[in-house]
Amino acid sequence: MKIKTDHFRVGEDEKVVLKKWPTLIDPVYESKEHYHELLRSHVGRLADLQKLLYASNKHAILLIFQAMDAAGKDGAIQHVMSGVNPQGCQVFSFKHPSATELQHDFLWRTTRDLPERGRIGIFNRSYYEEVLIVRVHPEILKSESVPNGVHQAKKFWHNRYRSITNLEHHLHLNGTRVVKFFLHLSKEEQRKRFLARIDEPEKNWKFSTADIEERKYWDDYMDAYEHCLSSTSTEDSPWYVVPADDKENARLIVSQVIVETLEALKMSYPETTPARRKELLRLRRQLLK
Repeated sequence: MKIKTDHFRVGEDEKVVLKKWPTLIDPVYESKEHYHELLRSHVGRLADLQKLLYASNKHAILLIFQAMDAAGKDGAIQHVMSGVNPQGCQVFSFKHPSATELQHDFLWRTTRDLPERGRIGIFNRSYYEEVLIVRVHPEILKSESVPNGVHQAKKFWHNRYRSITNLEHHLHLNGTRVVKFFLHLSKEEQRKRFLARIDEPEKNWKFSTADIEERKYWDDYMDAYEHCLSSTSTEDSPWYVVPADDKENARLIVSQVIVETLEALKMSYPETTPARRKELLRLRRQLLK
């Protein structure tokens, strides 16, 4: 089965109803061996393209991963990016903001960690938390020192979406390609993965009481994600809703999207000028002596 990434892409101005988006599809691999073969192929191609990205030094890639707990963000990042040179790739995880970060606008702390040209940046959670968890728990806004009345305005969330899309448009115009993944996990699959984290001692560290508490807000989170995906997926900075009940399938879809994003840049290695070639030949003769 060929991976058709457009099937998972949210169109600009498309109204997302997550119940209509599958959390599980027919596998794109025939066996575990075939899965590993496909992933190795994707990872190898990605490693080559990352070298080209670094050498050409014209663009940067920002990959954003959002999902409910236990959807497999960490695993997807680890497996898909396993072959990329660490010097050309950085992963940032954003959890509770610090006191200093709360004294700035909601985009400030993530903007500091945007990738340089020639590099791939990965946000494991991101500024989108500000229209997801904060929308589900609006009391968080009190700690953000938002001006009185602003968060009560009818257009508050619309304005936050606009701030985000304006930022991503600015980044695109300046060479950074933003690709966003929502790993779409079913509530039942999350329950199974939580149970595994309890039953398997080596996974106990992954589980916390907070996971169960947040699960109670499942419907609220789905509503927040629907608004977010509908309002912030654009032609230049799209969202991909990746079925995540099958971790292996999700990793292959994510890796294919990243490969296609890099290939679309039509990159090439810098050409050597006659003067540079002459200098290299001089240095070569010196080394041969």
